[in-house]
Amino acid sequence: MLTFTDDRFARGPSLIGRRDFLRIGSLGGLALPELLTTRSQAAMDRNVFKNKSVVFLFLQGGPPQIETFDPKIDVASNNRSCTGEIRTKLPGVWFGGTLPQLAQRADRLAVVRSFATNDGSHNHLPILTGRHPSGAAMAAMCAHGSGAFHPKTGMPMNTVIVPEAVQPDLKLGSPTSTFGLPRIRQQVAGAGRLASSYKGFVLDGSPDQLGNFDLKVPHGRFVDRFQLLGQLDELNRRMDRAGEANSMSQMQRQTYDLLLRGVSDAFDLSKEDPKTIARYDTSHLFRMADYHEGGKYFLFNGKKKLVDQARWTNLLGKEMLLARRLCEAGCGFVTVVDSSWDFHGGGANNPGTLVGMQTLGAQMDHAVAAFLDDVEARGLSDQILLVITGEMGRSPIKKNPDAGTDHHGDLTPLLLAGGGLKMGQVIGKSDRTGSRPASEPYGPENLLATVLHTLFDANQLRASPDLLPPEVSRTILEGRPIKALF
Repeated sequence: MLTFTDDRFARGPSLIGRRDFLRIGSLGGLALPELLTTRSQAAMDRNVFKNKSVVFLFLQGGPPQIETFDPKIDVASNNRSCTGEIRTKLPGVWFGGTLPQLAQRADRLAVVRSFATNDGSHNHLPILTGRHPSGAAMAAMCAHGSGAFHPKTGMPMNTVIVPEAVQPDLKLGSPTSTFGLPRIRQQVAGAGRLASSYKGFVLDGSPDQLGNFDLKVPHGRFVDRFQLLGQLDELNRRMDRAGEANSMSQMQRQTYDLLLRGVSDAFDLSKEDPKTIARYDTSHLFRMADYHEGGKYFLFNGKKKLVDQARWTNLLGKEMLLARRLCEAGCGFVTVVDSSWDFHGGGANNPGTLVGMQTLGAQMDHAVAAFLDDVEARGLSDQILLVITGEMGRSPIKKNPDAGTDHHGDLTPLLLAGGGLKMGQVIGKSDRTGSRPASEPYGPENLLATVLHTLFDANQLRASPDLLPPEVSRTILEGRPIKALF
């Protein structure tokens, strides 16, 4: 038996058998056997897994292509960006007027102007899954290839960040009937037909989550929580059914140490330099209360309007900082969910494009610029791929005085940065009005292939396809990434 004598366990020494140790429940779903899979370790050792990370900034609601990365200058006024246009560092390339910081960093970006999800119904699954037949979010597919946990650092390979991760006391609802936390857990963090161990770990600050994987409390209390995982009677039953090996390697001992003493720090923003936090902070850009039910009215064209967007927050900067911390600590895929990019206007609860871009657009500009600078300063630009998109775009013609726009699946904004890919370029083009691709079209399946080719070495796989699960190998070897990026 292994004997743990740490006095921080409330009931004295814990007697845990080796088989029990291998199966100790989970820390927020973190199961040691998944961490230590032979296939994952082999992939790492053979350099099939490149040990890179992806940050997927999901702009839920449908970000407008014309006001972000594809403004149209020589068109009718109701088809132009309502926020104006701004020159970028790339000759002849313009961004929307609320993105000045990204415009100055365009040489570190790649914009795809012929990308479309081809679904305009707030259906999040095409973009999240890359239309993979497994129904798994691409983050889960990546974790399936790399292992649920990084085999050397112990970090979860699939993590989802929502605003509650940085401010647990938030009591946010859903901006529409389509996207509250249950939907986030089901779709953004979903593993489809893959094993549940590949589901995303949703950082939402909930009490049950803090009880299982203490992200915000001192080390001593984190260790105390470990006893909650010790349901020994149940564990013994699991052991007997699973027939676990009656041994524990040095790597397993090391993994326990990492989980117990190191992993929680990556989730704790209080460990970060206050100056860095200040550079990321977006809370000064607008007041959340102004856009929540019961908040203040704001004036638009001299009229009072109340925007009731219950998941609209000014916390994106800190969420992006947390994403950087997780990647730096070894997390393979971090999805950051920024809700409420649904700029219909003309109604009681949805803002128009002008108000939306002046708030959420400006926040995205600030947060992403801070992320890019931070990652570059840390020498991580080639190690972290940033992807920014939504489930659809917006109709190119403004339909009302609030510059509102409807759902539009025929063209979707897509921006990438880093990952060792070719930056400083615009890929493809849209038609004159920004309605649909006017060059080779790309879709979610191409984005999935791009992400997988960034994280895994296709040449190694061609020689040894069995180093990864069949679903992952086939997708990499048969997929068509966005070729201009490689």
